[in-house]
Amino acid sequence: MTSPSTLQRHFINRYQGGFPLCARPFAAAAEVLETSEAVLVEAVALLLDSGLLTRFGPLFDANRLGGATTLAAMAVPKSRFDSVAQVINALPQVAHNYRREHRLNMWFIVASDRVEEIRTTLSRIEVMTGLRVYDFPKEREFYIGLWLHLDADGTIDTIPVPSQAAPLTGIAELDATDRRLVQATQGGLPLAEEPYAIVARDLKLEPETVIARLERMVASGVIRRIGAVPHHYRLGLRGNGMSVWDVDDDVIDKLGQQISELDFISHCYQRPRHPRVWRYNLFAMAHGADRATVLGKTEQVAALLGEHCRAHEVLFSTTVLKKTGLRLGAA
Repeated sequence: MTSPSTLQRHFINRYQGGFPLCARPFAAAAEVLETSEAVLVEAVALLLDSGLLTRFGPLFDANRLGGATTLAAMAVPKSRFDSVAQVINALPQVAHNYRREHRLNMWFIVASDRVEEIRTTLSRIEVMTGLRVYDFPKEREFYIGLWLHLDADGTIDTIPVPSQAAPLTGIAELDATDRRLVQATQGGLPLAEEPYAIVARDLKLEPETVIARLERMVASGVIRRIGAVPHHYRLGLRGNGMSVWDVDDDVIDKLGQQISELDFISHCYQRPRHPRVWRYNLFAMAHGADRATVLGKTEQVAALLGEHCRAHEVLFSTTVLKKTGLRLGAA
């Protein structure tokens, strides 16, 4: 496994969000990191080429765009697993796909800027595979945020997102030009001295217009953050556990908020149960260098939930089947 250089490590630690919105953003970032613009551009390119970053650019909130995301799961026979994964991964609406240790062994995220396309995509998957798809839309988002921190000795762990404001809700007002800009940047920013100028040229806009519109999207919550998206597993965060909890419905709001305040939780949602198949309604993601670390963190969640939790499981991911950004407006 390739290890990041000192500069690359500092870049990841500093710019998982807050990448500058200015004419020469790499120059501005290079000044902070005490290097040169050209050296930094090359360092980020190598991070992407090596797979240590999955993407670099804006992360959009599908809900603020008038769409939605959902978590879905399937019980895929072992003999068909690879072929089913290939079918699902080919769909542009599928952003992430993981193999997890459970009877429901394939878990994936479906996203669209059109709410109705979520159900259409899930139905299409059922038709193409002949398998039942279990839909777990978020009923409440308690927390979403994950930054990695890489130490010089190779230690890696998660930290709370610095200075994260409460998420905005509702649909943001976007015009046709904004949506063209979303589609042009959702796959990542160009690695060049003036990336926003390149985007502007492709869209026949002025660079200042692109920067101003991106700034407005950040302020309105359409863009969650702009920066590096690390590949957790390749950087050494090998323990990735989705903990699921059967919690009393009348206290889930209070407890979900308390769980979200634990500094090692990266995602925390309330999601629906599926009677006779799935009893859990609270989902909380934890990461660590290994499984033992994740299980130790899960014990802290169990202690906090106490008698209000009737049962829980930890579903470890064993394979990253697909990990891309949202592809909103996909055909």
